[in-house]
Amino acid sequence: MAYYPDAGVRFILENLKESVLHNYKLLGGATDSVRKLLDDLEMLGEFFRYYPKKYSNNEILEKLASEIRDVFFRAENAVETYISRAAVQKLRGGINRAVHLVDHVSDILALVKGIEKVREDVWMIMENQRYLESTAGLQIVDISSRTGPKEEKIPVIEEDNVVGFDDAAEEVIELLTGESDNESDQLKVISIIGMLGLGKTTLAKMVFNDPKIEYLFYFRAFVNVSQEYTRKEVFLKILRQFTQITDKMNYMTDEELVQELHNVLKTRRYLIVMDDVWTKEAWSDLKSAFPNNDQGSRVLITSRNKLVVVYANPAIDPYFLRFLYPDESRELLRRKVFGENCFPSELESYELRILQKCDGLPLAIAVVAGILVNHRDRTDWWKRVAEYLTGYVARNQEQSYALIKLSYNHMPHHLKPCFLYLGVFGKDFEIPMWKLVRLWIAEGFIPRDGSISLEDTAKDYLEELLVRNLVMVGHRRSTGEIKTCRVHDTLHDFCRKEAMKENLFYEIERFGQAISLSAYPSGNFRRLCVNASVYECIISSRSGEYVRSFMSFAKEETTLPPERVSFIPKAFKLLRVLDFRSIIFTGFPTDLLYLVLLRYIALSGHLKILPEKMANLWNLQTLIVETSFRTLKIKADICKLAQLRHLHTNASTSLATCKKELSFNGNLQTLSTISPESCRAEVFDRTPRLKKLGICGKLANVIEPNGQSDLFFSLFKLEDLENLKLLNDDVTSKLHTLPRENMFPRKLTRLTLLNTILDWSQMATVGKLENLEVLKLKDNAFRGFLWQTEDDGFHNLKILHIGRTDLVIWRASASSFPVLRSLFLRHCSKLEALPYGITNNATLQEIDLYCTNSSVVSSARRVVSYRLEVQAKDKNERGAAFKLSVYPPDL
Repeated sequence: MAYYPDAGVRFILENLKESVLHNYKLLGGATDSVRKLLDDLEMLGEFFRYYPKKYSNNEILEKLASEIRDVFFRAENAVETYISRAAVQKLRGGINRAVHLVDHVSDILALVKGIEKVREDVWMIMENQRYLESTAGLQIVDISSRTGPKEEKIPVIEEDNVVGFDDAAEEVIELLTGESDNESDQLKVISIIGMLGLGKTTLAKMVFNDPKIEYLFYFRAFVNVSQEYTRKEVFLKILRQFTQITDKMNYMTDEELVQELHNVLKTRRYLIVMDDVWTKEAWSDLKSAFPNNDQGSRVLITSRNKLVVVYANPAIDPYFLRFLYPDESRELLRRKVFGENCFPSELESYELRILQKCDGLPLAIAVVAGILVNHRDRTDWWKRVAEYLTGYVARNQEQSYALIKLSYNHMPHHLKPCFLYLGVFGKDFEIPMWKLVRLWIAEGFIPRDGSISLEDTAKDYLEELLVRNLVMVGHRRSTGEIKTCRVHDTLHDFCRKEAMKENLFYEIERFGQAISLSAYPSGNFRRLCVNASVYECIISSRSGEYVRSFMSFAKEETTLPPERVSFIPKAFKLLRVLDFRSIIFTGFPTDLLYLVLLRYIALSGHLKILPEKMANLWNLQTLIVETSFRTLKIKADICKLAQLRHLHTNASTSLATCKKELSFNGNLQTLSTISPESCRAEVFDRTPRLKKLGICGKLANVIEPNGQSDLFFSLFKLEDLENLKLLNDDVTSKLHTLPRENMFPRKLTRLTLLNTILDWSQMATVGKLENLEVLKLKDNAFRGFLWQTEDDGFHNLKILHIGRTDLVIWRASASSFPVLRSLFLRHCSKLEALPYGITNNATLQEIDLYCTNSSVVSSARRVVSYRLEVQAKDKNERGAAFKLSVYPPDL
């Protein structure tokens, strides 16, 4: 693929091709001009295939790069403005279309001239480049573009796999526990202080998860405060780790939440970790939530500011986190670059020079490792990195930024916009992987690659960023899949600055900043991210002519008055991404239907119906709707939305009938949640690539008492269906039976049941599903006194979740769940004990109990004791580490 001078440009041409491909019928008289423009841009891309990577070090090349970027932006603007105007005219009613005909023709002619003008500028740039090459003496060489044998995949060294923190963890644990005396029963604040990138959060998490701390502090919560926070959000985050958040809590005032926390913590020995507290005022603002209950409770603070920790507790000296020793630095670098492989001796001199410049700062070492990892056996590459690091990175902010810039410059070009895009999320934001992947796709960052799905390619890109130590895993699912990720503050700052420099996005952090969007340099910023004062921004009627994405990840929710609903579609007519779940819409913005370039929509509000004309959004890939109503009706034929990949709603959603025989969607992967009445054969016949399906409603309407089901007859044909949710929202109507196991989709790996009120004997059917790995039996999925689990079933089941039930006796042998890894029980208050056959299973690694009874907890603790005894007898026993979580902890 062609090599372009910066992160954004390479993808503009691909996006343009996509727009032209899916909207070619709208081009009309501009078809020839657009085709020639695409050819010219392709030629410009090829012309700069060997454009030097260090263009930013040369004033002439910097200017040229800016011109190239600008001409690509203008080309995209010209073509997509033409498509947008043509679409609006086409979608107008007959009389309205005639009224606007003259103006429309005039606009179209002007836009065609604009396209021709961009073509002229492309040729002018190429002519200028020939002159520059002859006068500037450019050497078109790119060391990173040389190809060689494919590198083996390096394992991701996650944050909890650390070097040099063992002694620090022991010392902080000692500060938290100390000697047992009357004074130690008082609430104490312990602090960790250190500069940015030194590993304060890593150390705090290491202490938080230490077995001794887990044993002494049953009640533990870890919350990131950061520079920008709200008291309410911090308190809710803490409460969320102790109990389920109710709607009532969401509407409590700050002081009411303080009282709620006091009620939860007043009789408990607790540990609260307050990570990244910036100011004395922040601690003063939050400390009232933590009662001094004479239980030996502790609060652990991490901060960069010594004044904060001294103010929090002047009686106890803070723990000053040191830099890594030379041998620790060496170990960290080698592990991140080579994993378990041997280190080549010929690299030692360059390694020493690199580590001297990193000066024991873990973040600097991690970033350098990310630069080296894909060229780890090349001496010339190590030499080049060693020579580049001219100062002590750990003590020099400019050098830290330059180091990240070096990593960025030598990053594969397909990763650059994906990395910079992480800056649109707030600092310390836990980014859901599914959201990131779908946004990357909608933004056009993920190219098509033969038979590999766009989602799988995007996940591979995320793994590449993890290997380069530019992204950290936040949480993993019980299956091991990444659930959330996050970015270190220093890297986040770089992403924001570099992205704004390249016009990738523009962020509004406070309303006073939103003066005039059109006044932003070149007026070409593509994405607008509003993380504060969202409502003020909207009512100010700011607009962005060429904005492609309008997003808000603000924490507060704002209701948009009816008179303001149409603002967004009118102000941003070339939108591809609209993610405004922090804005509550009082009705569906009908003007949205004219934004035919939209690929991603996430809306919240009081929505009952999505109109039939929603089918006009023929470029739509992801639709997410959260409504306050229990049901939602989509009148549009989703089979006509040929690009739609994911449909998510939080209500039982009725779908329109697929009217035309030719309506077919081969891209749709997610359909969740739809009503049972919408589970018609023609829907599934025309969406054959479904991977995830959620059905919510009266399930008795689609599964007969004898187990016959037209629904399952259709589902069996879905060869790619992996995840099925059956959610019965009519608790007065139970299911009598499940269809036979041979009626379930063959690739089904995840099954969720809710309120189905089945008899436990029906679990025999579920146990025969050969590929099932995750089974979630939510509240009232099964009811009955006894579950006698059959032997030789659940061959591949790794995760079992059982929600609220009246089950009393559960019998099972070791062969009932031969590979079970995690067991979660929620509100199983009548269950007498865990089956010995399961708890004795060597594959079991985790038991999580929530509101069960004491006898179940006792049987789980016997499992822990047994595992410890086995390991004590046989030092060579390498059984998996076992985790037991109990709530409430005093059971």
